[in-house]
Amino acid sequence: MDYSHYIEPFCESMLVERDASHNTVKAYISDLEDYTDFIAKTTDSCATRQLIETYLKTLSNRGYAAATKARKLSTIRQFHFYLFSQGFTDTDLAENIDSIKLEKGLPKTLSYQDVEQLFNTAYAELEKTPSLHSQRMVCMMELLYATGMRVSELVTLKHQHVNHPQKTLLVRGKGSKERVVPLSDPSYQALKDWIARSDKTENNYLFPSRGKEGHLTRERFFQLLKELSVKAGLNAENISPHVLRHAFATHLLENGADLRSIQHLLGHTNISTTEIYTHVLENRLKSVVFSKHPLAHKQHS
Repeated sequence: MDYSHYIEPFCESMLVERDASHNTVKAYISDLEDYTDFIAKTTDSCATRQLIETYLKTLSNRGYAAATKARKLSTIRQFHFYLFSQGFTDTDLAENIDSIKLEKGLPKTLSYQDVEQLFNTAYAELEKTPSLHSQRMVCMMELLYATGMRVSELVTLKHQHVNHPQKTLLVRGKGSKERVVPLSDPSYQALKDWIARSDKTENNYLFPSRGKEGHLTRERFFQLLKELSVKAGLNAENISPHVLRHAFATHLLENGADLRSIQHLLGHTNISTTEIYTHVLENRLKSVVFSKHPLAHKQHS
């Protein structure tokens, strides 16, 4: 059975029935192409539960992290359920595959000083070389840290999403859910400066590109952020757009923002997802006490 023929209709069904984002569908395609290629190379080219488990073991041998393996297994489960529900197979082969256990780690974040260093470097680059690229980078950095947007939400912003009188952005998140987020004065000024200089004739995206997607890609912004981190003298391995999102949430919480407000700004469906930042804060407070308290290391007789 050539499972690869069913990838496209499966993805179409995910778009229509589950309202999956295009980024999610791209991940589905990548995962399933790898999986179906593995199946096609076996002797009978037909999936079995044992073969699926063998494939998952190969992912460990290839060095994939547990979170990535869990995502791939989720894709495989949905794919085989689709094949069964549509009558293409007699059984749901992946139904009883054991889940991959994940250790719940705390999100990486950045200190105020690290964020400030990134911004100082971005503005210094703009002053030294006032190009469109440096202007765009300042704008994207300001928007990302001021709102806590996901990078996919940032790069797909359009001009009509900006409410200039209210100084807000309409952000379209996962599952096409929309939320309104306010802009700080510096971020709104950076946005106005970028709009004034950018070419609005190319398309309606705030950060247009001549690529097939029509806008700057997540991958390209990730690369630009890494380059900025190196220029700022920071460890680029510890910095990503998602780390800036975590920094936004952590810094808000540290300065007294309530969890419900942070939940709305981040676009989390459940408050439990947002609550992880309380653990980040707890760890940081413990670290402060242990390192700064005058009696923290005193031995008492």
